[in-house]
Amino acid sequence: MVPVPKTLTHRPDPALYRPCVGIMLANAVGKVFVGQRIDSHQEAWQMPQGGIDAGEDPMAATLRELHEETSITADLVQRIATRDDWLYYDLPTELIPHLWGGRYLGQRQKWSLYRFTGTDIQISVDTANPEYSTWQWLPFDELAKRIVPFKMELYLEVMAGFAPHFESPARSGPPS
Repeated sequence: MVPVPKTLTHRPDPALYRPCVGIMLANAVGKVFVGQRIDSHQEAWQMPQGGIDAGEDPMAATLRELHEETSITADLVQRIATRDDWLYYDLPTELIPHLWGGRYLGQRQKWSLYRFTGTDIQISVDTANPEYSTWQWLPFDELAKRIVPFKMELYLEVMAGFAPHFESPARSGPPS
């Protein structure tokens, strides 16, 4: 069972949070893609995510970010679900001045669940602007144990929203 997170969908000023997308990508056996952040010497695994460009539709941003971070093209994924709400996370205070010119306290993200229909050989994190040093497929129930700590509540919220799409009780089958 996925732990119940604190609610992260309401913040006083969305303008203080960078608009982004997040992608939970599941393979045919229901494991979820995570990448080890290239800029961290500690374990800092995360799912693909990134900013929405000015005037860009969130769905277009989702597929763009997925390709930029993993080399996965749109024809290799099927969208299963998208959350209607924005989920927020706060950056650790010491990171705020170093990211995005200090303009944001964190991110607000639109999350989607996709099924990967390709093969592992079609995934590469060695991209033009790499964000990950390596990647792996994790069982759904192990995500919370491996994620960078300051994103924990956000990931618990994402997992709670998409849990019904994974088989119970082992959550080891493909998302539906």
